[in-house]
Amino acid sequence: MFLDENSLRALILSFFAGISTVLGAFILFFLKDKNEKIISISLGFSGGVMISVSFTHLLPHANELLEGYFGHDLGVLLGVLFLVLGVFMAACLDKFVPHINDECSNDYKHQNLFRVGFISMLAIGLHNFPEGVATFMAGYNNLSLGISVAIAIALHNIPEGVSVAMPIYCATGDMKKAFKYTFLSGIVEPIGALLTFLVLRPYINEFSLGAIFALISGIMLYIAIEELIPSSRQYGYIRIALISTFVGIILMPLTHLTH
Repeated sequence: MFLDENSLRALILSFFAGISTVLGAFILFFLKDKNEKIISISLGFSGGVMISVSFTHLLPHANELLEGYFGHDLGVLLGVLFLVLGVFMAACLDKFVPHINDECSNDYKHQNLFRVGFISMLAIGLHNFPEGVATFMAGYNNLSLGISVAIAIALHNIPEGVSVAMPIYCATGDMKKAFKYTFLSGIVEPIGALLTFLVLRPYINEFSLGAIFALISGIMLYIAIEELIPSSRQYGYIRIALISTFVGIILMPLTHLTH
């Protein structure tokens, strides 16, 4: 398939938007040790980010697309249906994710941080795939719109990178492994753009994108409520964990100011 100028710029924009997720892992360079307060803050913050992304970006966008395809009432009902299906999928996925004890401590509250990070990587990777599709389509059709969308996505990918890197690093003590998993979650975005260019363009419509966004919204809500927020409160810093969750919720809408 011929790679024209519009396709090339759209792929480049998608790559930089996705790879910005890795920037979130650079917070590890500023950590002198893996203390419990930092873990609590990062987990609470990550939970807030996922809740905010779900309710301010994914679900509204899903409803808009589904309503445009099916009409208001059926579109809303399908949005809720796919949201619930996403929660169910995440609950099923939860049973198959590996449980690995934390090397930082044998204490119960430290255990399975790797699992939290691994699930976050899967959710963010799933989230980044349709974002790659959206960034490609925006950049292909309009350069200025593509740049605006790519910047907005890049800004909210950075804190999402934190939600992957921090638990992985604190569970394994391996900075390279934290960067690897963060990179894997981010590289899905340009892969989504590339597949759009090669295969998916004829099949992308309001229904397919709306269903994907609603599914991922449900997956992220499950992870935030079932995994991240409870884990952030296990270290005794309940108020700090609560504040960091609200900071994560508040921060994400601000990344849309570039639109």
